[in-house]
Amino acid sequence: MFFKKKTRFSEDDLASVLQACLAGDDRAQRSLISQFLGYAKSICQRYTAHPHETEEIINEGFLKVFTHLDRYDQTQPFKAWLRTILVNTAVDYYRKQQKWAHQLSLDELEVIDWNDDVISAISAQEILAMVQQLPPAYRMVFTLFVVEGYSHREIADLLSIQEGTSKSNLRDARRKLQLMIKLHYPTLYQQYTWPNKRLNEN
Repeated sequence: MFFKKKTRFSEDDLASVLQACLAGDDRAQRSLISQFLGYAKSICQRYTAHPHETEEIINEGFLKVFTHLDRYDQTQPFKAWLRTILVNTAVDYYRKQQKWAHQLSLDELEVIDWNDDVISAISAQEILAMVQQLPPAYRMVFTLFVVEGYSHREIADLLSIQEGTSKSNLRDARRKLQLMIKLHYPTLYQQYTWPNKRLNEN
């Protein structure tokens, strides 16, 4: 009977955990997942509407981590490398799902200049809940642009769309979020929009 060789590592020492993962130690792999699962979830759920989608992206993302761990430069922050893999995995997941068609028209919605202060006045969990309700194309572009800091050109390249499409999806995502805020936080909506509207009319 052959036994798989186990390597020594300390869960408190990320470098040793990564070395054990490179050696194929399943205990180290479980340890790495355990340490970064919460972080991975916080990233992936921004791109999904349902928990099972989040789980699929996380699973695929960690599979890529273990498959390509030999490419990781250990002089660089591991979290940054992991984040890039998870974001790219989320993008790949939705491209495969072919969910890029617009799902609703917002032409009838009265548009008031967007004020980012209204977002800062809402909790992160409440913002996430609203972002998750956006149509997939809007949610993807909004998250890549606002949260990840990608440019419209970079988003266009990632999603194989026109730069103008990225811009219009971001605009419509903000309109949709604005409508949700108006419905669920009417007092907050009035506080941050009406002063701007009056200024614009002067």
